[in-house]
Amino acid sequence: MAMKSYVGALLLLLSFSSSINAQVFNVATYGAKGDGSSDISQALLSAWKEACASTTPAKVLIPGGTFALTEVALDGPCKAPVEFELQGTLKAPADPSLFKTDGWVVFQHIDGLTMSGGGTFDGQGKTAWGQNDCAKNTNCRTLPTNLRFNFVTNALIHDVTTLDSKYFQVNVLGAKNMTFQNFHVNAPADSINTDGIHIGRSDGVNILDSDIKTGDDCVSLGDGSRQITVKGVTCGPGHGISVGSLGKYENEEPVEGVFVTNCTIIGADNGVRIKTWPASKPGTASDMHFEDIQMDNVLNPVILDQGYCPFDQCKAGVPSLIKISKVSFKKIRGTSASQVAVKVLCSQSVPCQEVEIADIDLVYNGPEGPATSECANVKPVLSGKLNPAACAKVVS
Repeated sequence: MAMKSYVGALLLLLSFSSSINAQVFNVATYGAKGDGSSDISQALLSAWKEACASTTPAKVLIPGGTFALTEVALDGPCKAPVEFELQGTLKAPADPSLFKTDGWVVFQHIDGLTMSGGGTFDGQGKTAWGQNDCAKNTNCRTLPTNLRFNFVTNALIHDVTTLDSKYFQVNVLGAKNMTFQNFHVNAPADSINTDGIHIGRSDGVNILDSDIKTGDDCVSLGDGSRQITVKGVTCGPGHGISVGSLGKYENEEPVEGVFVTNCTIIGADNGVRIKTWPASKPGTASDMHFEDIQMDNVLNPVILDQGYCPFDQCKAGVPSLIKISKVSFKKIRGTSASQVAVKVLCSQSVPCQEVEIADIDLVYNGPEGPATSECANVKPVLSGKLNPAACAKVVS
């Protein structure tokens, strides 16, 4: 299925070649000024409306320059494929109180979207990070995400940058057949809750040959993520490439088919990770594979944690009810920044099944001694070189 998803991404690249001769709707024609202060939201909405109504492929162009932009929703359905070409820089309002919603630039209900141009979405999030109190306030306000893709089908997002979002950099919901290629995420390690690309309830999303530097998960996969490929991604700083967290809410959909390959993780708080809440609602996550991963000074290079409980906002003593199965960790190598380099800590109520650990070579050079590993409620299938030895400590 991973090969099918990857081939689908390549075919998607070819399918958008017809947009080369698209009719161009330049926001400058609609009065947009690249002076860094004049809000171009109305000009952009006007250009989008006409492009979306075109019966032949169309392109919305934001030329070079710096353009101020308040929150906008670019709605479909459109009558033909549309390309959004950002050559310059879009700047969000720095003050989060100026936002009425939780999205800055939102694309929704579109079939056949391309984004390109080498430009930058600058969320100006530094002010907002200091106002984020979600660590101690369970009713905290959700801050705006730089880019939201809601119910977008057959999309290619490439050669653009999202910078310093106030919250998640990118949120993907209800997508089908969507690819991020040569996509760039940039935020400092202390930017709170700035997940690079978060995906939920989507089928066939590919993240290819991209680099993600942020203050939270580089990639996070929520419930309902199906047939997700992450290949050739460089992550760090950040919190790694994660499935979850799962089990916090009622009626979560299964996670099925996750393929993370040929990635490099540098200086991150986690490497590859699966996380579920204790005292969770029932659910499943299966067919998840992490292979050919290079770790460079990573805390928790390999971690499956069914007792994930950030900020003590949970009932830690009650086991998770998320059933995890068909998981593999293979060809993972490099250096760990913590002695326990491999943790596979499954639920006491629903132990993990069909877990495979193979060809692991993780080195720790700290004063405590060499790298080690921990397991709970799992009997993995082992093969190849294993450094550290698998399940060196069994946790009750």
